[in-house]
Amino acid sequence: MLLLGIDIGTSSVKVSVVNTVTQTVIASAQYPEQESPILSLQTGWAEQSPDMWWQQTGHAIALCHKKGGYQPKDIAAIGIAYQMHGLVLVDKNHHVLRNSIIWCDSRAVEIGDKAFEDIGQEACLSHMLNSPGNFTAAKLAWVKQNEPDIYELIDKVMLPGDYIAMKLTGEITTSPSAMSEGIFFDFQFNGLSKDIIEYFGFADSLFPIVKPVFSSHGRVTAEVAAALQLNTGTPVTYKAGDQPNNALSLNVLKPGEVAATAGTSGVIYGVSDQLAYDRQSRVNTFAHVNYANENKRLGVLLCINGTGSLYRWVKTAVAPHLSYPEMNAAAALVPIGSNGLRVLPFGNGAERMLCNKQVGAHLHGIDLNLHTPAHIYRAAQEGIACAFRYGLDIMRENGMNPTVIRASKTNMFLSDVFTQAFVNTTGVPVELYNNDGSMGAALGAGIGAEIFASATEAFSNNKAVAYVEPTNTGDYDAVYQDWKIVLNQHLSYV
Repeated sequence: MLLLGIDIGTSSVKVSVVNTVTQTVIASAQYPEQESPILSLQTGWAEQSPDMWWQQTGHAIALCHKKGGYQPKDIAAIGIAYQMHGLVLVDKNHHVLRNSIIWCDSRAVEIGDKAFEDIGQEACLSHMLNSPGNFTAAKLAWVKQNEPDIYELIDKVMLPGDYIAMKLTGEITTSPSAMSEGIFFDFQFNGLSKDIIEYFGFADSLFPIVKPVFSSHGRVTAEVAAALQLNTGTPVTYKAGDQPNNALSLNVLKPGEVAATAGTSGVIYGVSDQLAYDRQSRVNTFAHVNYANENKRLGVLLCINGTGSLYRWVKTAVAPHLSYPEMNAAAALVPIGSNGLRVLPFGNGAERMLCNKQVGAHLHGIDLNLHTPAHIYRAAQEGIACAFRYGLDIMRENGMNPTVIRASKTNMFLSDVFTQAFVNTTGVPVELYNNDGSMGAALGAGIGAEIFASATEAFSNNKAVAYVEPTNTGDYDAVYQDWKIVLNQHLSYV
């Protein structure tokens, strides 16, 4: 029996087909090969086309089928992971009304901040566990204020994964996890937030039926099944944002367990059983994939927008002729600290951990007689690691003190330079696993379809491939303290 996992990323869509017996990937594919564009019509804006995601999904599935080794009709269930916080709007005919305002878009910061003050900070934090900030609810309010003609046509408001499930099945559902990441969910009443809905004047009818993450979210229609070579009626049994899904793929489900990613954005995600919050909403608390009213499991999320996005920019601007492994090899020849070159990686929208300030990305301390492109490669990776340390210190203030962090051996964690900088700057060991979001989504589908009795069974064969311990925290701490001085200088300007 097989499972199909779909991961709707910012840069591409990846799919994997997983064997339920061995829990291993037997085929995977990604589309497109080059990173998808982010549309930025104004400074601080970021949009993508949901129809582009759907087309990429079809292409990725077709590429996976072409690799052979399995029969597509043997796929028993489908799971979906997706970039969090994106706003997708459809009319009554399920037609997309505008591009999705995605996670790193900053246009609604002021709207969310005003709601935080008007509703009341204590009310927002105790009920939603977050400020409305720059999340999906504030983005929907922006559309209502600035695009009233589009707003009037809205039949349903969705997150990106809800949209892909709708395209597969024709049905529209969501989950407590999705509603919480949009700041539509009230944890005290375990349902949609009346405070948010009444404050912004949203109609209840805009929101889909709420179902558990692990449940049936519809079945593949005959038309879609024929196009994708799947069985008509194949169930979609799992939908989750990319960070809760990454935690699931690393079997991070119990209080105190912590996962990390370093893709387009960087995230540390820890599980808690407490309805806790950061008073400044620098880190954010959402319903985890296994959240239930009687068994509260929350994901405490630190997000850094500028992570892989910074390193991609460095490659494009400085080293278009090199591969990432070649850049990493050159960086490894540069001494720790990059001979005083410091990089702030904050050039991808408002940063939550910096109280939604837009600091921008900066190279600080360039010596024209000393620094080479390789110094920039290393300083960028060290700057990203320092940003993780800065955010982890905020999480520590809020009671999250990991003794080990689990991560997939993908993206920035493919670089030994970055991995060493991460563990030595944070002081926390890292366990690395050979999996990714599409594999996690596939196994999530197996849990939702009750092919596996539990998450423990679903990930029983998931073993670490490396354990990296801190070996030189002193030198890296000195780099961090210097980096932090540079950051504080720039924070004083904004």
